[in-house]
Amino acid sequence: MKSRCIRHQFLLEPELSEKLNNLSRDPATTKSAVVAKAVQAFIEQRGENELDQRYGVRLDRLSRDLNHIRLDAETILESLALFIRFSITLHAHTPVPDRATQAIAQERFEKFVEQVGRQIASRKRSLGKDRGEGGEA
Repeated sequence: MKSRCIRHQFLLEPELSEKLNNLSRDPATTKSAVVAKAVQAFIEQRGENELDQRYGVRLDRLSRDLNHIRLDAETILESLALFIRFSITLHAHTPVPDRATQAIAQERFEKFVEQVGRQIASRKRSLGKDRGEGGEA
């Protein structure tokens, strides 16, 4: 059963009319089908533009925020690398620690890990504002 269609009349420039004739020369294609597909494509493209207008600003903001996060991560990694290099250089010629010194070092490391865990759990930051303030992470 053929779907019910509505008849439309419109005018085309001669060049555009010739292009439509060329597109519809194939017996399996009609001018109506070509025009219907063109109108559908135009409407869908317009909808994409509306989506871009609606969400483009938000996506741009998210891109900027992600860029800031990336820069922060690079800064942290560079700081950590420099600290490790400094620490290795500073302690390069220290004697091999005995068991008591190793035990103290292990205890201090465990306390450090616990403190980091508490800081993360409480969402407190050692530098700058707390994560809960002003919506910053």
